[in-house]
Amino acid sequence: MPLATSEFRTAARVQASRLGRPDLEAVFVSHPIQDRTPAEIEERADAVIEEVVSRLTGDP
Repeated sequence: MPLATSEFRTAARVQASRLGRPDLEAVFVSHPIQDRTPAEIEERADAVIEEVVSRLTGDP
């Protein structure tokens, strides 16, 4: 399951399509992350963790 920042939403969709998986939808967090504190990155991870776990386990 792809995970990326929102800046790469279009690129992720194009890449998935070119790899024959146009249905593969990534989970996106806010951009940027490189200059964020560990606490800010943890907040962003917390915001998507339920969706990540749900997709990985197949539990809606």
